Formats: sequence, C-alpha cells, structure tokens
Amino acid sequence: MIIIKTPNEIDSMRAGGKILANIMHELGKQVAPGKNTWEIDALAEKLILAAGGTPVFKGYGKESGNPFPATICASINAEIVHGIPSKNRILQEGDIFKIDIGMRYQGMITDMARTFAVGEISREAQKIIDITRECLDAGIEKIKIGRKLSEYSVTVQKYVEAQGCSAVRDLVGHGVGKMLHEDPHIPNYKSKEKEVILQEGMTLALEPMINVGTYKIKLEKDKWTYVTADGNLSAHFEDTVVVTSDGVEILTRT
Repeated sequence: MIIIKTPNEIDSMRAGGKILANIMHELGKQVAPGKNTWEIDALAEKLILAAGGTPVFKGYGKESGNPFPATICASINAEIVHGIPSKNRILQEGDIFKIDIGMRYQGMITDMARTFAVGEISREAQKIIDITRECLDAGIEKIKIGRKLSEYSVTVQKYVEAQGCSAVRDLVGHGVGKMLHEDPHIPNYKSKEKEVILQEGMTLALEPMINVGTYKIKLEKDKWTYVTADGNLSAHFEDTVVVTSDGVEILTRT
C-alpha cells in the first residue's frame, strides 16, 4: 500500500532532507586518497546524532540475524550498493566512492546517495558518475501528478542505454517516509511492475544504480555488498522527492 503523507509529515521530511543533504556535503569533503571508510561512517553517525536524527541503516535487517553494522553504505568501484565501512577499506587515488545514507528525523525518514571521485579519476569513471547523476535528473522531471511512475523508469533506462551503459535490474528505488522501504517499487528500467499513477503527497526514493558494463550483479560473502557481475564500475545517485500540486520537490538537496 502506498502511504500518502500529510503536510506535517512532509514538513518533517523537508527539514530532515535538508539536514541530510548538508551532512552528505560534509562527508564529501572527507573523500580523499588515504581515508578509510570507517572514518567517514563515524563522522556520518556523529553528524546525524548531533542534528537530532537517528541513523536508519544501522541495525537494519536484524530480524535476519545479519544486521547492517553501520550508518552509511560505503561502496567502492565495482561495488554497487551496501558496502560495509571498515578501517581496512582505504580509498585510493582513482577510485569512485558511493555513500548511501538514511536518517529518521521528527519521526520521518529521508534517504539519499552520491558518488564521489577520489582524487584524479579516469575518463570512464567520470563518465559513469555524470551519466548516473544526469539520468536521475531526467527521471525526476517526469514526476508529476497524474503521470505514470513508469515514465520515470523508462526515461532513466533510455538515457543510460543511449550512453552505452546499463541500469541495474535486481535493485530498485522505493517509497520512503514512515519506513525506509515502502511501496511502490521503482525500477530504473521498463518493467512489469503494476502501474502507479502519481498523486500529491507521495514520497519516493529515486535511485538509479548504473553500470559501465552488464546490468547483472552478484552478492558478496558478507550477504550485504552487491557488485557488478563483470567487475566493471558502477555509480549510484539517490534523492528523496515528494509529489506536489505543481510538480515535484527534491527534499535531499540544499
């Protein structure tokens, strides 16, 4: 069931989204060769708690017996999402580094992700970062009352494939707000998902995960980290948005 948010709930998400975007900005300043991903995770938790928020990733999945142990997902190069921060994961010149972060604030959750260059990166690495950011922006333009949610999905897929890249199919965006993962599922490709007509008050986490090579993925031994099946680079951008009376508002950008 898709949860339509009240104006007060959206106000809380708006406030939380702005805080989260500012935290992401601060984390981005720390991305540099020689940094370990545990340091960046520790800073993320400190900033969230100082702002009056709660990390929502830490402990997620505890019912499975394998809870996520950190505040951020920290994924490098061919890692797509859900990389686990570690003192042993040292960022290297030329890496691309994905930070995915979620926060509960005033009872409501916002979720976002960005991909950062670590020092000087290759032309191919910069291209996949640019394509992923651009396809998200192109998809967001399709979010309007009365339109089909699948227009977002098709727009992202067409944009990416025109650049010779691929959209991950086994991982998708989602509704967000009262819970981290709500209905609907939001694929980044044309799928057979039941059609959703956009309504005012829907809050969505739109998150293209785009690969240089195949869209196929595999799960690592930690049962969290997804990587590209062919070992090629992947980039990830995500924003929480709300469908408004006159279009769409991006909650996780300053």
